[in-house]
Amino acid sequence: MKIGILGGTFNPVHIGHLILAEEAREKLGLDKVIFIPANLPPHKDNVDIAAAEARFKMLKLAIKGNKHFAVLDIEIRRPGRSYTIDTIRELKQKYSRDELYFIIGSDLLKYLEEWKDLNEITRMVKFIAATRPGYPLEDIPAYIKTLSIRAVDISGFEVRECVKGDKSFRYLVPESVYNYINKAKLYKTG
Repeated sequence: MKIGILGGTFNPVHIGHLILAEEAREKLGLDKVIFIPANLPPHKDNVDIAAAEARFKMLKLAIKGNKHFAVLDIEIRRPGRSYTIDTIRELKQKYSRDELYFIIGSDLLKYLEEWKDLNEITRMVKFIAATRPGYPLEDIPAYIKTLSIRAVDISGFEVRECVKGDKSFRYLVPESVYNYINKAKLYKTG
């Protein structure tokens, strides 16, 4: 099988994440895309990040009904910071006969040199960088294949700011996630 891996904070999961996953699945001929929410992201200050369990629940709600999507809690179960190398090693054991495609947005390209054990990661997976508005695909390392996807300019930060400012975010996230955020009162200040 060809399996796409889409990691991140998903704080919260939004329509842009889902469009990226679906287009990557279709264009790369993937059998499945697995979403893996980070427990404690190494490159973020962890301010204003919803509890890992809440982000996991939102992902489950967001992908419900898509037989090609799955979500795993392997980084949430692992204590401490979430490093891609640890996740890839675990996935290589679990899916030893499958091809793994690690998908990132082009916004992450500038941070790659900071990643723990990047050389090992690139030997274990096919690395895919997908276009993201405002982050052109430039100076791409040879080990990365690029993927042009539909421009959807939505970010978790934007969603959180809408919630804090009591502005509508209804169509930036799936309806089930919208309802969950409101019911759980996530991202509200005070």
